[in-house]
Amino acid sequence: MPTHGSLSKAGKVRSQTPKIPPRPKTSPSPRERVKRNYEKRIVLGRKPGQNWIS
Repeated sequence: MPTHGSLSKAGKVRSQTPKIPPRPKTSPSPRERVKRNYEKRIVLGRKPGQNWIS
């Protein structure tokens, strides 16, 4: 079975792309987190887990 391209060229494009610094991640304040949890649980009536539609 023939290979698709040679292994000597593996990772060529990724090594050529310029490295950009990631955006600084900021976590929301505890007050915002509590408000978001309240909206999800009480207002929208979502259950815990991945069944967020029902």
